Amino acid sequence: MTTIYERLKSDHDKHRDLLAKLADTQGDSPERRELWKTFYYDVGAHAAAEEESFYSPLMAKSDGQPEGRHSVAEHKELDDILQELNEMDMGSSGWLTRFKTLKDRYEHHIEEEEEDIFPVAKEVIGPDKSGEIEAEFSERKKEERKLVDDKAEEALEE
Repeated sequence: MTTIYERLKSDHDKHRDLLAKLADTQGDSPERRELWKTFYYDVGAHAAAEEESFYSPLMAKSDGQPEGRHSVAEHKELDDILQELNEMDMGSSGWLTRFKTLKDRYEHHIEEEEEDIFPVAKEVIGPDKSGEIEAEFSERKKEERKLVDDKAEEALEE
């Protein structure tokens, strides 16, 4: 049974890999576009599912509130940068500069989650040995991806 901690770490590792590959791309290339699309949608679904299934129960207890609030605030900051990048010309030097900021902040965020927040969460909400929180996260992430796909399909129809 996979725990929420293992699942989040697995997603984080995938995101680290995508960030590294994106950093190696140049200009407005098909490779950069495809990697960005994959990263953008997966991180968005991950963050929404994480807030609902992981941070919500963590913040429901006073011992988890400081860490939970801090991470949710970082999610908002990262989402703002993601939206900015999504609207920018991928071939511009400004895009690459802003991407490097996102990469640094996102890597800091996930390192902080794994090293500082996971130990607190294991005390506050438990080790998730049954995988119940992970199952909720996985289901929520699928729902988030479906919402994004539905929205994109509607935009194409217009």
